[in-house]
Amino acid sequence: METMKYTVIKTLKQYNEYCSILYNLDFSKGRKTKAILDEIDLLVLLIETYDRVHYSIPTLNPVEMLILLMKDHNLKAVDLANQLGVTKGYISQILNYKREFSKEMVRKLAEKFRVQQETFNRPYPLTGLKKKKRAA
Repeated sequence: METMKYTVIKTLKQYNEYCSILYNLDFSKGRKTKAILDEIDLLVLLIETYDRVHYSIPTLNPVEMLILLMKDHNLKAVDLANQLGVTKGYISQILNYKREFSKEMVRKLAEKFRVQQETFNRPYPLTGLKKKKRAA
C-alpha cells in the first residue's frame, strides 16, 4: 500500500513541518507546475483546518485585522500604502476609523495578505466625518 505524502495534521510538530514545506513551495523560484500548485492548495487546506480547530481567533473588525496583519508583516502605513499604490493618508484614515475600505482596497488587501475579501468587507464603526456610503 502506498503511503500518502500528506495527512491530516495532528501535532504541532507536523503543523510546523507543513508550514515550512508550504513556505518553500510558495516562495520557490521558477515556474510552478500544476502538481506544485495542487500541493500548495492541499497544504493550505490542511494548515487552515488545523488553525481553525486549534487557534480560535476572536472576531476582529476589518481595521483591527489590518493592524494585526500589518504587525505580522512588519509593515508601517507608508510601506503598505507604497505596496498598494495608495497614499499614506488614505491608509491612515482607514487605520483611524475615519474612512471605510473601498471595494478596490478590499480586493488589494485580500490579495496581498492572502485572506478572503470578507475579512475587510464587514461593517465597523467610523469616528470621522468622511463616512462614505458602503456599496454591497
